[in-house]
Amino acid sequence: QETAFIQYSSGSTSDPKGVCLTHYNLTTNIRAIVEGTGWGADDQSLSWMPLTHDMGLIGYHLSVLAAGMNHAVMDTGVFVRRPLLWMSKASDLRATQLCSPNFGYKHFLKLFERKGLDNLDLSSVRLILNGAEPISWDLCESFLAALAPFGLKRSTMFPVYGLAEATVCVSTPTPGTEYSRITVDRHKLRIGAPYEIAEPGTPDAVSFVKVGSAARDCEIRIVDDTNRPLDDGLVGNIQVQGASVTRGLYNDDEAEAELFTEDHWLKTGDVGVIVDGELVITGRSKDIIIVNGQNYYPHDLEEIITSIDRLDLGKVVGAGVSSSESQAEELLVFILFRQDVESFRELADQVRTTVGEHTGLEVDHVIPVSRIPKTTSGKVQRVHLTTAYLDGEFSDVVKSLSASVDSGEDLDDDPLVSEIELICREFSKERRIGPDDNLFEVGVSSLTLTEIVLAIEEKHPGKVDISDLFDYPTIRELADFIRR
Repeated sequence: QETAFIQYSSGSTSDPKGVCLTHYNLTTNIRAIVEGTGWGADDQSLSWMPLTHDMGLIGYHLSVLAAGMNHAVMDTGVFVRRPLLWMSKASDLRATQLCSPNFGYKHFLKLFERKGLDNLDLSSVRLILNGAEPISWDLCESFLAALAPFGLKRSTMFPVYGLAEATVCVSTPTPGTEYSRITVDRHKLRIGAPYEIAEPGTPDAVSFVKVGSAARDCEIRIVDDTNRPLDDGLVGNIQVQGASVTRGLYNDDEAEAELFTEDHWLKTGDVGVIVDGELVITGRSKDIIIVNGQNYYPHDLEEIITSIDRLDLGKVVGAGVSSSESQAEELLVFILFRQDVESFRELADQVRTTVGEHTGLEVDHVIPVSRIPKTTSGKVQRVHLTTAYLDGEFSDVVKSLSASVDSGEDLDDDPLVSEIELICREFSKERRIGPDDNLFEVGVSSLTLTEIVLAIEEKHPGKVDISDLFDYPTIRELADFIRR
């Protein structure tokens, strides 16, 4: 029962939560993973997952080694720069086991749809673990459809659920069965109430992937807001108990007290429902933003943003939403602002830059709002803003803010510079990048910078590499370098 290591459960910048995991937590969870996946010594795995992440370290490294299989590890940075190498190596190695969160499938498909791959054979793949962030049904479908001609089977997709406070794994499906979903009315997902089936593709419909049943030595219950257990089919707060659950947080008694119920069930902070014996995650009750499998607290981002002179706490709201359109978690920032949209652009750019500099995160949309909804006790109601966003209430203002960025107006006179400017606009969302802006200081993520360089390299093969950005960090300098 001694502590094996402390696992930090959040990308929080000011107050990270250290989850104390014992050797017993680890060994029981590893055994549950190996048993739940059916891994064996005859399997061949391939991983690009970072070993600084619970899924990468415990879920897909220590557990793989415990199963006794051959394990090939690809550097995460190599995958980010050359995502097609993932499937190319899986084919070469005759890999039977793969793993990725949403981010990996999306990153791979972006380049695969443009360049493709030849002579792949993925018929040996048995399972692809999918977890660490909300699972997109549409993205899974796109990934499987794209690789079906190369022998990848639908039954390989293996959606799982877990969290750092339960070591990593909480639920797994049955290996070899096709993954499935429920499609429900997003407005009828209330705690303690039954979900309502909706027709896929209708305006209020949202699909959620089933993530299996409780792993070995783990129990799952769904409760209402008073911790009263609910029957299957009723939406509620997900709580877990078992041998893999942490005994507490490192030097944080106050947060630890909030983590458990009086009868010592772990509050996951997630909302879900049991359907046909399987867990379905429908949302989150606690304020956490998940980006590329990493957790961030909105309050930390809000404090960073309020370093901008014009903004104060209470006028800024950070939030994350799972978007079926983008097939990923989107990072949103809402700002109390009552002037016209045109005068908001400069402030929005400052927000993106400030968040990027402090966290490396890229804000998807900075949205002006006329009021910040709060409870009678003054607590910000993030869910009101995210629901309004998902309902399309901010669609017009988002389109207006992105319109000029998407256009070809105000491009530089130099043809090569303007070509690179257009590439940057394609990947930088609502942020307009000028020819003399430092690309490391404009609030775009390292992943976006990699995608920009890959797109440039596609038009100018062999002329530029991601490392060249350090010597030529502006569009104009990069253009001059390419011409040499």
